[in-house]
Amino acid sequence: ERRGRGNMAATGAGYDLSPTTFSPDGRIFQVEYATKAVENSGTTIGIRCSDGVVLGVEKVIFSKMLLKTSNRRVATIDAHAGLAIAGLAADGRQVVDRARDEASNYREVYGSAIPPKVLAARLADYVHYFTIHGALRPFGSAVVVAGYDDEAQTHELYAIEPSGHCLRYFGCALGKGRQSAKSDIEKLDLATLTAKEALGHIAKMILTVYDESKDKPFELELAWLCRDTDFQFKLVPDNLVQDAMAWAKAKLDDDDDDDDDDADMAT
Repeated sequence: ERRGRGNMAATGAGYDLSPTTFSPDGRIFQVEYATKAVENSGTTIGIRCSDGVVLGVEKVIFSKMLLKTSNRRVATIDAHAGLAIAGLAADGRQVVDRARDEASNYREVYGSAIPPKVLAARLADYVHYFTIHGALRPFGSAVVVAGYDDEAQTHELYAIEPSGHCLRYFGCALGKGRQSAKSDIEKLDLATLTAKEALGHIAKMILTVYDESKDKPFELELAWLCRDTDFQFKLVPDNLVQDAMAWAKAKLDDDDDDDDDDADMAT
């Protein structure tokens, strides 16, 4: 009987019917399933640079008939804040709506823009609420929040996971390419990296994990708040997105050539 309970705990059988049920080894399977939905989605990257924050998303194109501007995975929350969605887009839109309500209510009550840390904390509480009630299910999405704190005169980056866990980052990555992207982010000098320079690096990180023979086509969505935008959250202009993609492809081609040269020398 004890062995049977152990097998159930390992597979989630009987313990994954509600987000309020812990398995004997302390796991909440519905939250883990929601996290898996995020891990299987397109790569989402956030980088806090010396002069701003840049968000990049690999938006998978499921149909050739899809209008380019539809189904966006980056959203403006307020003039000074925005977020990027990883995981299920429909679930992410609910978080976007909540974030906009929080920003609007804060401005109405206090007469000023909501600080990024307050916005992130309130969104984390909202997401966590869906993990502690049996009649609800966790969000199958995670969000990366970028914002500018006018009082502290600083730009900030946060990530909120399906569990409601919220952390502040210098750089973060979600989705299928998260491990590779995190390794690449750690190699960057974020103290001197500018937002414009980060555009190319984000494009390169996403292209690095993209397999044209296996993966569906994608559109690179980039958004930022930086000195060039007066710290307002805006989509990156198309010409800069194209420049970033061109730079990233050229860098990857150079890396491939270097690898070929090293292989020739080794033989």
